[in-house]
Amino acid sequence: MGADLQVQLILLLPLAGALFNGLGGLFLPGLRERETLFGIVGTLVVAIPFVLILLLFLSFAGEPLVLDYYTWMAAGDFQVSFAYRVDELSLIMGLVVSGVGALIHLYSVGYMHGDPGYWRFFAYMNLFIFMMLNLVFGDNLLVLFLGWEGVGLCSYLLIGFWYTDLTNSAAANKAFIVNRIGDFAFLMAMFLLFRELGALDFGTLLADPSALSQSTVNWVVLLLFIGATGKSAQIPLFVWLPDAMAGPTPVSALIHAATMVTSGLYLLARLSPLVLAAPTMMAVIAIVGATTAIMAATIAITQNDIKRVLAYSTVSQLGYMFMSAGVGAFFVAIFHVFTHAFFKACLFLGSGSVIHGMHEVEHQLHEQGHQGHLDPQDMRTMGGLKKFMPSTRMTYLFATVAIAGLPLTAGFFSKDEILFKAFEYGYAGNGYAWFVWGVGIVTALLTAFYMMRSYMLTFEGESRWPMAETIKPKESPWTITLPLWVLGILSLVAGFVGIPGVIAHGEWNWIHHFLGEPYGGPVAESVLPAHGEGFLAIEWALIGLGSAIAIIGLWIGWRVYSRDGLAYDAKLSARFGRVYKWWQGKYFWDEFYQRTVVGPVVGGAHKLWAPFDQYIVDGVVNGVGYVTRGTGQLLRYVQTGRVQNYATAIVLGVVLVVALMLFG
Repeated sequence: MGADLQVQLILLLPLAGALFNGLGGLFLPGLRERETLFGIVGTLVVAIPFVLILLLFLSFAGEPLVLDYYTWMAAGDFQVSFAYRVDELSLIMGLVVSGVGALIHLYSVGYMHGDPGYWRFFAYMNLFIFMMLNLVFGDNLLVLFLGWEGVGLCSYLLIGFWYTDLTNSAAANKAFIVNRIGDFAFLMAMFLLFRELGALDFGTLLADPSALSQSTVNWVVLLLFIGATGKSAQIPLFVWLPDAMAGPTPVSALIHAATMVTSGLYLLARLSPLVLAAPTMMAVIAIVGATTAIMAATIAITQNDIKRVLAYSTVSQLGYMFMSAGVGAFFVAIFHVFTHAFFKACLFLGSGSVIHGMHEVEHQLHEQGHQGHLDPQDMRTMGGLKKFMPSTRMTYLFATVAIAGLPLTAGFFSKDEILFKAFEYGYAGNGYAWFVWGVGIVTALLTAFYMMRSYMLTFEGESRWPMAETIKPKESPWTITLPLWVLGILSLVAGFVGIPGVIAHGEWNWIHHFLGEPYGGPVAESVLPAHGEGFLAIEWALIGLGSAIAIIGLWIGWRVYSRDGLAYDAKLSARFGRVYKWWQGKYFWDEFYQRTVVGPVVGGAHKLWAPFDQYIVDGVVNGVGYVTRGTGQLLRYVQTGRVQNYATAIVLGVVLVVALMLFG
């Protein structure tokens, strides 16, 4: 099978799955009960593209392959093709999107069982994968933007999947509206690039960034970064992501781990030669990333909803990736995207398995006449689940230590590389990188702590739900636990594709050699002065520091929560006082936006636009109605219903016409 046909199948199979599931469920209501059919089709149309991308990856010879299918639009000098690019970056991202996506689809087969919108769910999920693959494989900014907007639309549909709950609808609206702000900036960047270069394909855009003035480059990079802050949930546009967990848990896993939130990082990595030409904007990117990382980590410490902890963790880890991009280590950002996809998907799917078990507890409580509501996502009502859900517990633990950066797990390699690159950039004379590195160290400690807190409150200690001595949850079915085990094991071993440069002089850092421009890849990176002999000791010391931070954070979390359980939250609150309340209140970003943006806009609309609508728009519309009715009132005297009157009118009319002909 030729590469041309492979790429077509990779893109079209998920679309075909979306059409089959969507149209089949919509027009053949009798088919909606065939969950197995929808599940198998929905999963295969993502799994087969993964195999095809894997074949492309294994046969890739190092030369980018550009497939131009047809001209999408042409107007004057403006011409854009539906063209796709197969190179190192699109292959890595494609493997992550389709591989993790296929596991999430398999998981959904069991998780969504019994949902009346089962067919609709798989239609949306397949469409999401189709759009994401367009984003990743597109050879120009417009095809990328098509996928960019497509995942935005699908996220709206999936976050608000259970749309009868107004909370879910509000979360979907929030995600959609906030992302449009970033998208507007992305569009402005495209307009600027086309005005200056007359093209939007990556070959032309990246051929010679020096052809653009420094001012233009700065504006383009800043606008692209604003676009990325929307999709990848950075300050100030991060507020939609924690609320996005309102959708079904597989949706959270798909959005948070493998697809939508990585779009911003992919965009910067794809355009890395351009970003490197704007050092001032790089500083902005790094500082925003670092600030987002620590802010989200402190919020995560105070959250009791298991999915909210993971949601803020995603925001924080994305901050790490932007820190890396901001110091010119774009391949490391993609490396962390790669490892993060495994442990974050495992954590979200594990939380879904826990929620599945707690729903069973809630059901049994109702059967036994227990009054009151049990929140199946609140960790305060969990505890002791390791006895009942061993597979979920073990895989959740794997992913927890991986995201914490325990030595030799996936998160250790990628996070340590980010911290090292930040340190190295500062060492080379870029002062802001020291701030980034310091924040990264503190955030790493917080990450290990809050993730261990999440594990301890969920799986260890005594069970805290009512009637816990008689009501016992069950482990999830294999369609749920199998993806957990695959992702859990990958969370432990996937980091070995990026062994630190201090070992074997960097020869074993495969992902750097695969993606990095110095080795023929598409991802550019900062060029720093060569280090002296003494720097080797510093590198080892940094690895030791990173390891110690992860171990200390995990140990503190395990010790205090195994000793005090939930009571430690109260101690923490008392110790940090107002600061803790600030964290608990999520820095009051939502309230800030409500007061400064939403309130004034809504209030202004009521004061200014409502009168305009009422008196001008309604006045014109109502005026037309009044005129029509008044005319009718006058003409009704003519419509008497008497034939004699009509005959008289006709005769008078004839006389009038004849008179006009004779004397006019």
